[in-house]
Amino acid sequence: MTDQDPTPSVTADARGRVAELHEIRASAHAGPSAKATEAQRAKGKLTARERIDLLLDPGSFREMEPLRRHRATGFGLEAKKPYTDGVITGWGTVHGRTVFVYAHDFRIFGGALGEAHAQKIHKIMDKAIAAGAPLVSLNDGAGARIQEGVSALAGYGGIFQRNTRASGVIPQISVMLGPCAGGAAYSPALTDFVFMVRETSQMFITGPDVVKAVTGEDITQNGLGGADVHAGTSGVSHFVYDDEETCLEEVRYLLSMLPQNNRENPPSTESEDPVERRSETLLDLVPADGNRPYDMRAVIEEIVDDGEFLEVHERWATNIICALTRLDGEVVGIVANQPQSLAGVLDIEASEKAARFVQMCDAFNIPIVTLLDVPGFLPGVDQEHGGIIRHGAKLLYAYCNATVPRISIVLRKAYGGAYIVMDSQSIGADLTYAWPTNEIAVMGAEGAANVIFRRQIAAAEDPEAMRQKMVKEYKAELMHPYYAAERGLVDDVIDPTETREVLIRSLAMLRTKHADLPSRKHGNPPQ
Repeated sequence: MTDQDPTPSVTADARGRVAELHEIRASAHAGPSAKATEAQRAKGKLTARERIDLLLDPGSFREMEPLRRHRATGFGLEAKKPYTDGVITGWGTVHGRTVFVYAHDFRIFGGALGEAHAQKIHKIMDKAIAAGAPLVSLNDGAGARIQEGVSALAGYGGIFQRNTRASGVIPQISVMLGPCAGGAAYSPALTDFVFMVRETSQMFITGPDVVKAVTGEDITQNGLGGADVHAGTSGVSHFVYDDEETCLEEVRYLLSMLPQNNRENPPSTESEDPVERRSETLLDLVPADGNRPYDMRAVIEEIVDDGEFLEVHERWATNIICALTRLDGEVVGIVANQPQSLAGVLDIEASEKAARFVQMCDAFNIPIVTLLDVPGFLPGVDQEHGGIIRHGAKLLYAYCNATVPRISIVLRKAYGGAYIVMDSQSIGADLTYAWPTNEIAVMGAEGAANVIFRRQIAAAEDPEAMRQKMVKEYKAELMHPYYAAERGLVDDVIDPTETREVLIRSLAMLRTKHADLPSRKHGNPPQ
């Protein structure tokens, strides 16, 4: 059976019809032609069905509407009506739990979206929302099917509307395995996580040809919207990998740490890492001198189960770390300043990155642990004019709005507004701890002394000696490690080596926490 011969024969007996059914199914499963499959592989890409097989547990996929065809006419479409209409939809399991999926088949119309194609996606999205299970989209399409005109564009509108309705209800994951241009790029942007593969996946609103025509800038597809660009510059992509196999395996790993929906908790596992395991290494990892950098990732590895965590947006806004991990087998989200990058300051991008992560954790019942070593917000004209007030408020709003268990630990510096924003007790953290190396203050001692004692310093015979004396006095009075604890702003100052046990015991106590927000249609977060 071919695209040009769409009408099946009619046989009289049941056996003949069943045989015909299997023939039609085999045709739909095989795709348009061996040549089209070869062309797909020549680009270094797998077929849609091969991708689904890698994503889902073996033998678990159940396809919906494999025999769907478009009804469009004109421009030669009436003579070409392939089965599936260029998108494969259905459900299966990942680690034994139900997951819905749709995958563009680039071999058919370049994966372009037409009316029937869109209706298949709408249906599977509706099923995912109704069943309360994650939705994974495997994107490899050339945008709207031009031959179908506005009907194709309306199909995108239906997808966007469902993306928005599903937001915070079920996990939505977009895996970019080919081109995604124009309005089509907004669906991944509405989902919780975006995965990309180097060299083969690109995302942009207007392509290189349009950019060159309008601005005169000459740029390649990968230079404009490739995986590395979106992972490190724009922040559109959360994860990037070198090949599809690794990418899809990591999607499976991420799904293992997410609940099915917002009414469930993330899946627990048995951990062989002892709850009471002490870590003497932490005493050497974090220098007491607040001006010396260190790698916060090493601190996280020491605390969490078996040193394993999945970092989100690893290459974007590197001055803050957002990661999913486990403590005693229970999933937690970690937000931590990274002193190795910009000294761990908060800036526009770090605030946006952490705010979205906090909102995701709160939506899907994932407790949040915040590790503070923050000297403040990044000063500068660019930051102020870029709206650091507005963007910093996003992180503040996200924390204040979160009802999941929240624990913060001050490792070293926690200065000014950044200390408040990074889940301090005053904005609703359930428990706040500090290491004996903590310095919680309005600003650093040097800056504070210059402001408070400027007259004494200016009038002194030796201004520098006086300044050093005042810095020492300020530290002794207002910045000693127990100042915040004495005032109830920190629940306890803990031994760093016991951090893991303290967190696990505290999270176990908070597991049954229940908190309600005021009745409202929705908040109006800063944009």
